[in-house]
Amino acid sequence: MTAIDYTARWHLGDRDARSVTVKIPLRTQSENNMREHHYARARRRKKQREVVHLVVGTTLRAEGIKPPCVVELVRIAPKKLDSDNLQGAFKAVRDQVAAELGVDDRTDAVRWVYDQSKGGVREYAIRVTIRTEIR
Repeated sequence: MTAIDYTARWHLGDRDARSVTVKIPLRTQSENNMREHHYARARRRKKQREVVHLVVGTTLRAEGIKPPCVVELVRIAPKKLDSDNLQGAFKAVRDQVAAELGVDDRTDAVRWVYDQSKGGVREYAIRVTIRTEIR
């Protein structure tokens, strides 16, 4: 896998829509049941937010995507998580994607979709897809 995979699509027709997908080699873990020092958790979240800022922020500025939109967060890992742990694993990523879009993550202008796919042995990554409609 390359450092970052990037795809942008423009759909033409009666309603135009933009779609951007980035795949980032980033390991996300369920934080709901982790017993760790709060500094370790803060360092991990800071690293995740920095990586998402660099990749997603640059991509959004280049493509000009703004809310309202749908953000799909996909976790790629050898083992799957249950749904509540999946959302918890994406907490820092979701916060930073919302910041890059210029909104709070609880706004109705962004719909969040979570999914996961099985990766190979020691393959950890996330895939962020942002779709919007142009009126």
